Amino acid sequence: MTANSAEATLRLSNGGAIPVLGLGVWQAADGPETERAVEWALEIGYRLIDTAQAYRNEASVGRAIRSSGIPREDIFLTTKFYPGNKDPRAEAEKSLERLGTDYLDMYLIHWPQSGPTWAWPGMEASVEAGLTKGIGISNFSAAEVQELLKTSQIQPAVNQIQFSPFEYRAALVAACEDAGIVAQAYSPLGTGRHLGDPVVARIAAATDHTPAQVLIRWAVQKGLSVIPKSTHRERIEENFAVFDFELDAEAVSALDALDTTGQTDEALGQKWWS
Repeated sequence: MTANSAEATLRLSNGGAIPVLGLGVWQAADGPETERAVEWALEIGYRLIDTAQAYRNEASVGRAIRSSGIPREDIFLTTKFYPGNKDPRAEAEKSLERLGTDYLDMYLIHWPQSGPTWAWPGMEASVEAGLTKGIGISNFSAAEVQELLKTSQIQPAVNQIQFSPFEYRAALVAACEDAGIVAQAYSPLGTGRHLGDPVVARIAAATDHTPAQVLIRWAVQKGLSVIPKSTHRERIEENFAVFDFELDAEAVSALDALDTTGQTDEALGQKWWS
């Protein structure tokens, strides 16, 4: 499908497909806040919901999915292994229990704490046990991706990374593409920091769209799956309305120039793990 369709998907190395646009629930409080956000998103048309063990809101995500009335097979559900724990397969089983579902569509290592390879056999065991259809990674640099590929039996399908015009990790995205890995953008709005930038505001005014829509659309046009987070219905709806316009080459170039990373192949400027 094209990037101008709300049903657009990207093909995964496991044979599946991931929606181009989804809802992230990082920092959404467990309980009504998360439940409402997921319910609104599904009602609006989102079919990708992204959570994590570390977010502590999986149970709320699961309740919202069940109450939506949308068939489980029509929803792409991602959670992430918290690498402070030891056994990805055992933790996947706990996630499924909290989510109230029989399987995950994608299970990611949240970050490469203690190295990029040690948890992967447990991730592969999660696939073999039927707990998840796909496995992937998050916050892995190009070098860490390459190290993992040397030992993996199942290649990672996704690398979820911090990505926006201000964190334009072009070399990392290229490394993922070369490896057949879909890059997925989190924090495309910089957790709100980027919405007031004058270049973004100028392009938003010229396209008759909002700054958030411009930032999300830019990432979509870069070929990524994108998971903006919001708990406000009007913003969840706004963030989804990015398939009725396209940024021209001049606008894309102006946004590219906002990069502060040197188009790096690193996943983060500063790591919070060792």
